[in-house]
Amino acid sequence: MSLLDKEPVKRVKKTLKDFNQSLEVIVLENSARTAKDAATALGCDVGAIVKSLLFKTDDSFTLCLVAGDKMCSLNKLKKIKNIKVALMASPEEVKTQTGYTIGGVAPIGHLNKMEIFIDKSLERFTDVFAAAGHPNCIFKIDFSNIQKITNGKIEDITE
Repeated sequence: MSLLDKEPVKRVKKTLKDFNQSLEVIVLENSARTAKDAATALGCDVGAIVKSLLFKTDDSFTLCLVAGDKMCSLNKLKKIKNIKVALMASPEEVKTQTGYTIGGVAPIGHLNKMEIFIDKSLERFTDVFAAAGHPNCIFKIDFSNIQKITNGKIEDITE
């Protein structure tokens, strides 16, 4: 079975094609489980890799799309959302909420609707690369389109 036939990857592929026919999932020889691994495999700046980080925020979940060379700031996230609690979601919560396992969490095609924030520092790059449902699958998209396809709010969410 090809990685492109796996259900989570097919979900990403469908979302991409529905948005723009020219967008496609790229299968990498090596794992892109971490931003550094992905940047090495793609030969790009680690900052151009989009990390999809899920946080449990009060009684909901929030996905933060963060540049590979940055850290998400829980304090900034709490301030933006005007909440008291923001914790990293557990691997089980990530799987239940997004339908993806850690290392392959895509910014699109989630099982449940959730609020999405996009790291303002990703604007530095014309094109960014995000996971596509599996640690060896990614997709390339320009910055303005990642905002459109995710309907994410661009915010200063990094330390």
